Amino acid sequence: MLAVDMTGDAVKAKNGSMVAYDGTMTFKKLTGGGEGIRGMVTRRLTNEQMTVMEVKGHGTCWFADHATEISLVGLQGEKLYVESSNLLCADASLRTGTTFTGLRGATQGNGVFTTTVEGMGQVALISDGPAVILRVTKQYPLHVDPGAYVAHQGDLKQSFQSGVTFRTLMGEGGGEAFQIRFEGEGLVYVQASERNTIAGDV
Repeated sequence: MLAVDMTGDAVKAKNGSMVAYDGTMTFKKLTGGGEGIRGMVTRRLTNEQMTVMEVKGHGTCWFADHATEISLVGLQGEKLYVESSNLLCADASLRTGTTFTGLRGATQGNGVFTTTVEGMGQVALISDGPAVILRVTKQYPLHVDPGAYVAHQGDLKQSFQSGVTFRTLMGEGGGEAFQIRFEGEGLVYVQASERNTIAGDV
C-alpha cells in the first residue's frame, strides 16, 4: 500500500486504486485532453483501457491494487516507459503519453503502445512480487518475456524477436512466441510472474 501526503498538490492514479484517505480530497475522472492523458485512458488499437483519476487535496491518501507490490521510481527529467497495467500513480506534474513500441500487440494484444511518464517527480509501479531491476549495458543486452515486462528507462533500443522462448525449451510452448530484446544502456524492471497474453505462450 502506498501512502501519499498531499498539501494542495495532486497525483494521477489508476481509477479505483484509492483505498482510504484522511483530510479533504477531491477525485476527478480524467477522460482525455492535454499532456497525453488520452493515451493513458484508452489505447484504441489494442482495446486496452486504463481509466485515470486525479486526486487533489490536503491530507493523506492510500493507494493499492490487488495487494500487488509497489516500487517507487524517482524521475529527474528523464522518461520512463511502463505497461499501463503496472502503473499505479504518478505526480500530477509529470507528463504522460504513449509511444509506439512495436508489433507484438498485433499478435498478443498488449504492448503496441507503452505508456510514457516524463519530468521531475515520482512514479509508483505495481508488480506481482517485488519488481527486479536489471541493468542493460552495451556489452550485455537483455531478453525479457513480454508477460514479465514492467517498465524500462535509459538509452535503450527495444526490438521484438520471434522464436524460441524459455517455455518452449521446456516443452510448454505452443504457437507463436516472442521475446523483447533491449540493447544500450539503461534499466529494465521485471516482475516474478507473467501476465496473460493472447498468444498464451510467452
